[in-house]
Formats: sequence, structure tokens, C-alpha cells
Amino acid sequence: MMTERQERLIKEHGQLFGKGKTVHLVSAPGRIEIGGNHTDHNHGQVLAAAINLDTLAAVSKTDDGVITVHSDGYRFILVETDDLAPRERERGTTAALIRGVAARLQELGYRMGGFEAAVTSSVLPGSGLSSSAAFEVLIVAILDALYNDWTVPGLLRAQIAQYAENVFFGKPCGLMDQTASSVGGLVQIDFGGEQPQLRGLQYDFSAKGYAVCVVNTGGNHGGLTADYAAIPGEMKRVAAHFGKKTLREVDEEQVEANLAALRSTKGDRSLLRAMHFFAENRRVQAQVDALNRDDLPAFFAEINASGDSSWMLLQNVWACPEEQPIALGLALSKLILGGQGACRVHGGGFAGTILAFVPNALLDEYTRRMEALFGADTCVALDIRPEGAVWLTNC
Repeated sequence: MMTERQERLIKEHGQLFGKGKTVHLVSAPGRIEIGGNHTDHNHGQVLAAAINLDTLAAVSKTDDGVITVHSDGYRFILVETDDLAPRERERGTTAALIRGVAARLQELGYRMGGFEAAVTSSVLPGSGLSSSAAFEVLIVAILDALYNDWTVPGLLRAQIAQYAENVFFGKPCGLMDQTASSVGGLVQIDFGGEQPQLRGLQYDFSAKGYAVCVVNTGGNHGGLTADYAAIPGEMKRVAAHFGKKTLREVDEEQVEANLAALRSTKGDRSLLRAMHFFAENRRVQAQVDALNRDDLPAFFAEINASGDSSWMLLQNVWACPEEQPIALGLALSKLILGGQGACRVHGGGFAGTILAFVPNALLDEYTRRMEALFGADTCVALDIRPEGAVWLTNC
């Protein structure tokens, strides 16, 4: 049975593109990053989960080779698929993501073509829940559903989405966001091999008396690309000192033994970020082990340690000394939680959200005080969505 939201979107598709067409519903979820803050781009480990907020499309196939997308509150976006070369003027735009996805599918030998899509999203831009990855994965899923009979593997779907963001959009993101959106559930991802290794976990935080919350502390990720790019760039410069491409290939003891030499050429912040990487990579496995033995105190201790390391070593809690909403949100969270649960910066950082595991008994107070500080509806309790991208139905 379709939801009211799905029925409304199908009706909107008819209003935008004409009635009487075969319409498909395709959905891709947002994600939360639970462990592994800024480790994926240096081939580390992460613990992530798809969430019950998604980007949803009502879409119909066309035979003119033109992709037309209309999203809530935005103008129509048109991409002609007869020329899929990157366009410099499109860098940083949604059109670049669409073109990049189509180009990569074509390069890999998959079929693709035109479609008309009405899109709505509960994964708000700038919320830190990876609306961009959800959109990219959605576009791959649409082309998979319409032209390839749903045969593109989940991990490859994520890799195609990342390619579009890296090469066409121009943001050097890792693969965590797209993978979590594409495959769904609570998943440990190890990027250390030739192909990422995925390991699904089953854990019900709500049954244990905790809500998984994100708090949007304000600010937007727009204009912060250089800040994000500096993190993998600085980590990789440390790795390059040892003739390696990523820190995952470097022995931590080598870095510690060469701190003085590295400091003079790479700078203090690069070393701090490298130290964060090594410890954070170990923490992911410790988090997974704690969940597997149902040891929530140990799990929360690792989450809090991740947050402290991100704050002090990775330094992605604030971008401007005069405005530090994430730091303020974390400080207030610690006061409210009083040693219970856990909290940490969420995702890319610098602006946006924090993640908190809040005891159900404190959820009302936590929500009230966070929203008194950051505004109405800024604190959201989430559920983990077991499915990744899905082809829901033909209508």
C-alpha cells in the first residue's frame, strides 16, 4: 500500500509531465556515520547506517535521451545524454551529479537513457545526513530500474555515485556516504582492500532504551569544500612521506618515530589528523566488537572517544572561531547526558550536525533544550532503515 507521500508525488509527476504514463517509485535513504570520522578517504574503516529519511522519486521513462528532474523548491534540471563529457560550468551543481552518474554507467557498459522525475526529499540539504549521496544513489537506482532490470550491485551503485561527485561535481568525498545509502542497514565498511568489505550488523538501540538523535546545529556545508578537502589532503601528505598513497598503508609507529621530521615539512595539523586516523580506525572495530557482545557502556565509551579525537586532533568541529555551533551543541549534550549515552560530531563536520545516543528517559529534556538553543525541529530521533536504495513499485 502506498503512503500519502508517495501518492502525492505520483500526482505531482502527472501535473509536471503529463498523465497516463507508467510511473516508477525509487527511493534512496540518507545515512548516519556512527564511527570512523574521516577515515574512508584514507582507506580506513567506518560504521554507518541508512536511516528512515530518504530521497524519493516518481519517474517515467522517455525515448528522447533527456533526463529531466524536478525537485521540491528548485528549478527543472535538464541533462542531455548524447554528450556526457564533464562540463566545467556545471561543477558544483546537481546537473553535474546527474551527468556524472550517466557517464559512468555508460563507461561500465550499462544501458541508460532519458527519464522524467519528480523528486522529494526528507533528507534536508546541509543536515549532515548526506542528502547529496542519497540523490546520487537515487539517480543510479533510477537508471538501473528503468534500463538495467535492477542488476547493478549495491556496492557498484555507490562507487558510480562517488565517481560523479569526485570527477563531475568536484568534491573529493570518500565512499562511506554512498555505500551506506546504497546497501542499507547498520554496516561496517572496511576500505582497506581492492574492494570495500561490507559486514552487516543487527542491533536495536531503541530496544535497549536509547534514541539515536541528530541535532542540526546550524550552518551549511556550502563553501566548506576546501575545509573538507584539506583533511584527506593532509593525511595523504603524511602518507606520501613514506612513499604511500593513504595512511592505511603506513605503519603508525613509523609516523611516531618521525614526528620531528614530519612536523617541519607537513605541519602540526597534518600530524594531528594522522594520529586521529590511526586511533579512529581502531575504534571502529572496538565499536563493532562491543555491539556484538552487547556491551553498550564500552560502545558509548568509544563513541565519546571518537568525538573527543575529532574535536582535538581532526579539528572538524568548527571552521570559524566566532561561530562554533557544533562545539556548543556537544558541550550542552554532555551536560544533559551527564555521563550517560554518548555524543560526537557527525559526518564531515565544520557545520551541521552532531550525533547523540540519548537514554529514552532523557529524550524529552534533550530535545527541548537542544531546540531551545538551535530552533524548532532541529533535534530528530532516527530509525535505522534495513533497506538501501529500493525500486518500490510500478504505478
